[in-house]
Amino acid sequence: MRGVVLDAWAVLALLRGERPAAEVVRRYVRRTADGHFEVLLNVVNLGEVLYRLIHVEGRAKATDRFTRFRRGPVTIVPARESLVLEAAELKGRYSLSYADAFAVATARQAKLPIVTGDPEILQLPGSTTWARESGAAGLTPRALSPRASARPPHRTRR
Repeated sequence: MRGVVLDAWAVLALLRGERPAAEVVRRYVRRTADGHFEVLLNVVNLGEVLYRLIHVEGRAKATDRFTRFRRGPVTIVPARESLVLEAAELKGRYSLSYADAFAVATARQAKLPIVTGDPEILQLPGSTTWARESGAAGLTPRALSPRASARPPHRTRR
């Protein structure tokens, strides 16, 4: 199945309506309707979304937004041992947060691109993952694929 992995940056942009990134993420989420496209989010990144919302908006508003998001079609990926170990290895090798390491590890294991605007993820070397940047200029594909020469950066790996 084709799809993408979201990190907390992308989900927060969606929930806060930060344009143009929110529109990009919303398009991916809408593509799940036909059943041939999946949008994944690691459970660690799900927790990151909630604590950041609470910190910025307060518990009541954060809980409301979070509950509405959870009713949507995003598939939550559990933190199984193989994923935890890969995230730990990424954290040990690169300058990124542990939560970001889970997003990258999820994308790598699912063999899907990650949709983000997070500079920590976007700065990773080309052998680490595929990234799709949801920044000020909209969706800008970044060639961060282990096999960038084999596939164009705008296509998902599956």
